Amino acid sequence: MLAPILEINVADLTRSFGTKLAVAGISFQVYRGELFAFLGPNGAGKTTTINLLTGLLIPDSGEVSYRGELFDPARLAVKQMIGVVPQHNNIDKELTVAENLRVHGVLFGLRGQMLHERINFCLDFADLYAKRHTPAGKLSGGMKRKLVIARALLHQPKILFLDEPTVGLDPHSRRCMWAFLRRINIEQQCTVFLTTHYIEEAESLAQRVMIMDRAKIIASGTPNELKQRVGHYVLDIYEDGNLENEFFIDRTTAMQRLEQLELSVRIRETTLEDVFLQLTGKRIMGDA
Repeated sequence: MLAPILEINVADLTRSFGTKLAVAGISFQVYRGELFAFLGPNGAGKTTTINLLTGLLIPDSGEVSYRGELFDPARLAVKQMIGVVPQHNNIDKELTVAENLRVHGVLFGLRGQMLHERINFCLDFADLYAKRHTPAGKLSGGMKRKLVIARALLHQPKILFLDEPTVGLDPHSRRCMWAFLRRINIEQQCTVFLTTHYIEEAESLAQRVMIMDRAKIIASGTPNELKQRVGHYVLDIYEDGNLENEFFIDRTTAMQRLEQLELSVRIRETTLEDVFLQLTGKRIMGDA
């Protein structure tokens, strides 16, 4: 089995805003072809990290390297290698779907037949071809999000950064977006780096998850590795209006414990929410 190829290396990255420490000396690696997720509550430092990795912010200290070369935001070659999807849909609502793509393509140096072919490919890939003449402002929320992602793919990046890609989408649109991101990862052979505060999103999509809280990385690994830290099964025990959790390595042990209790109890599989709760004493969705 071939060793994984290092795509991004982050070493001791730090960034403050005044007296507020937004990113506190974090270090991590992302490997080529991964679908990698940063999971944590709002305000954890996820967006700041993406902005540092893509050159929108300059770190106070630390280094970012792409494929072994130190990141210099001024270098065009690096900007052509990455695509960025911000948290908010920053499209031009007055322009049509195709026109939004055309403007982006020109900014990245695409011209003539190449630009035409890339626009058509991205429209088709994102299932937006039928909407190509529609003003972007008239698209649904899910379609606007797809347009922003299609725009980021226009110049064929090797690494795609997505900041909270499904915020504001209904459950059906969110799952459709997950399928779209998997296609990008597999069919476009693109490394995907996303931030999210949705537990199910990280568990369903990511091959590796890094959990961030209060500007620091507190855990990392595959979803299964992270859940093994607390146990595969959990008992939710309700007593006097309070909820307590007990964790177990296997279902048999959990069932034996359940049979000893004369309380309202539910048995279920452990989630990344449980991991975060054990590490921080709070739940992700409860910390905005």
